[in-house]
Amino acid sequence: MKFADFICFEAIIPELKARDRNGVIKELVSALHKAGQLGKGNCEEIIKAVIKRENEASTGMGKGVAVPHVKHKSVKDVVATIGQSSAGIDFSSLDKQPVYSVILIISPVDNPDKHLQVMESVFKHLQEEKFRKFLRQSKEAAEIEDLLKEADENPSL
Repeated sequence: MKFADFICFEAIIPELKARDRNGVIKELVSALHKAGQLGKGNCEEIIKAVIKRENEASTGMGKGVAVPHVKHKSVKDVVATIGQSSAGIDFSSLDKQPVYSVILIISPVDNPDKHLQVMESVFKHLQEEKFRKFLRQSKEAAEIEDLLKEADENPSL
């Protein structure tokens, strides 16, 4: 699965204003809501669901990246966005290091296969040091979009 299939490029935030985990989640969910990606879903309800999921187990996978995700009834298809923080956010990551790149994924409740395909695609790219490095260096939404499209064409990036 390609990033272009699920990333909402209009909701990318190249420099997050929030300085804590819950604030980052709220900022990213709000960006998806503003971009019209959350159906009739209540933005606050989705924010609470993502935070609840994060409280159960951190999605800070280490190496400066977190992938908060949740399944929610208000979305009909998987949608995601990316936020960057030059300051770093405490996401209770496995390696105890700050997170600089956050990929938020919201999936429909009734399509677990697509959710897994998206997660697999995201993690496959995040395993690549070069991809993480280029992502962290991207300072504009257009740069992030270009990187994702390039990664779609060149999976080894």
